[in-house]
Amino acid sequence: MNLIEDFTSAQLWTVRQILDERWEDDKIEYKLADSEVRLFPADKELAQCPIIMWQVKNCNYVVIKSGINKFRCQFFYRSFQQYSTEKKEYDNIGDCIISMLKAQLIHQEKNEK
Repeated sequence: MNLIEDFTSAQLWTVRQILDERWEDDKIEYKLADSEVRLFPADKELAQCPIIMWQVKNCNYVVIKSGINKFRCQFFYRSFQQYSTEKKEYDNIGDCIISMLKAQLIHQEKNEK
């Protein structure tokens, strides 16, 4: 099983800044964990990847570190309601999170109509 290195302190600092800016009135706490991820569709083995996750209201957010400066993101409401951005992988954690937050906001606005 492949093992991806944990998030760096600089990456965690970036996450904290974005969450504090987005939800300035609420202190959003994130959790660190590991997840088994298929990095490429043809892979038979799963890679153990560090993840950052947090929840706001009924929406769950996940950022997966899939390599050195490689990040994937996903937000979901229930297991059958999973969404992401149009881009599969980012080379900057800040861009990854900001894109996910924008995609979630667009999704939310569409569903409120």
